[in-house]
Amino acid sequence: MDGFQIQLPNLSAITAVPYNPVADSFADTQFEIIRKYILDFQRNLDQEHDVGLMLTNFGQSIVMQVTDIGYEEPVLMVFRGYVNGQMATLIQHVSQLNFLLTTVSKDPAEPKRTIGFTVTPAGK
Repeated sequence: MDGFQIQLPNLSAITAVPYNPVADSFADTQFEIIRKYILDFQRNLDQEHDVGLMLTNFGQSIVMQVTDIGYEEPVLMVFRGYVNGQMATLIQHVSQLNFLLTTVSKDPAEPKRTIGFTVTPAGK
C-alpha cells in the first residue's frame, strides 16, 4: 500500500466543552432543559388550553395543570399546580423525571396562565 495515507484532522485546534455527566445531572441543568421545552410547547397552545404534565410514575397516570416549576440544588425538581382541581406539589429527584407534556382545558372565563419558573437557593 505504498503512497496511501490517511490525513487526520488536527484535533488540538478544536476547543470543546468537556462533558461532565455529574454536573449535567444537577437540578439547574435539568431546569433549563425543561424550561426550554415547556416554553416552546406553551407558545403553540390556543387560548382554550394550558400546559399540563402527565405524570406516569405513581402506578397510574395523573395530569397536573402546572403553575410553577422550580428546583433546589443539587438534585430536586419542584412542580406546583393542580391535580383534579386540588393544589398539588410534586418534589422529584432529577433521575426520576419522566413526564409527558400535554394540554388541559381551561375555564374560558379565566385568563390564560403562563408557567412561572423559580429558583430556590440550596438550603432555603
